[in-house]
Amino acid sequence: MPEDLLALPTDWSRALAVVAHPDDLEFGAAGAVAAWTAAGKTVAYLLVTRGEAGIDAMAPAEAAAVREAEQRDSAAVVGVTDVEFLDHPDGTVEYGVPLRRDITAAIRRHRPELIVTFNHHDRWASGKLNSPDHRHTGQAVLDAAGDAGNRWVFPDLGPEPWGGVRYVAVAGSPVPSHAVDITGTMDLAVASLQAHRAYLEGLGPTMSDVRGPLTAMAEANGARFGGRLSLAFELLSR
Repeated sequence: MPEDLLALPTDWSRALAVVAHPDDLEFGAAGAVAAWTAAGKTVAYLLVTRGEAGIDAMAPAEAAAVREAEQRDSAAVVGVTDVEFLDHPDGTVEYGVPLRRDITAAIRRHRPELIVTFNHHDRWASGKLNSPDHRHTGQAVLDAAGDAGNRWVFPDLGPEPWGGVRYVAVAGSPVPSHAVDITGTMDLAVASLQAHRAYLEGLGPTMSDVRGPLTAMAEANGARFGGRLSLAFELLSR
């Protein structure tokens, strides 16, 4: 039987969430973000792409504008107003120095103690293969968390190096270790995902009810976290 999940540490004040696409955070972390901002913590979002390849019936240029607007609306629901986009190509995000550099620059600007990212493993808990965008972004985040503190890595970037990242929390991981109670923010988690209206419509009728899947996930996590509705994370300490 899986071990119980531990409470994610709260001894931090600033977080930076870095994911590949608009909607990634809403499928696994938005309820926690809402709980953190309600507690007075500062959270900023960094999107590696604008999700332009995510709506089959919509041309990429149009989809990019729509999905950026939806992400900003979604972030506002959970108390986040600082949302940035890097413009790496959706669907073909490459792990490498350029991506590490861009994320390092953001970490040095925001100076977070906690970084949140999305599943970087090859597979999901279900056994299904993870997408390259998720894997490459997550791995670059883990590496950039160290790059940001080394003044001789990307020395031309500025500002001063930031070695204050204490934790990286990975949402959607197949090997979660910690959790955040979202009993009081479940409705906000649902509303934040619902804000991605055009994207969800593009996925078809199976996504017409997002409350059901999000609640089921929170309940499943809660079975390992004292019965509380919760979101699970793999926590990596630095």
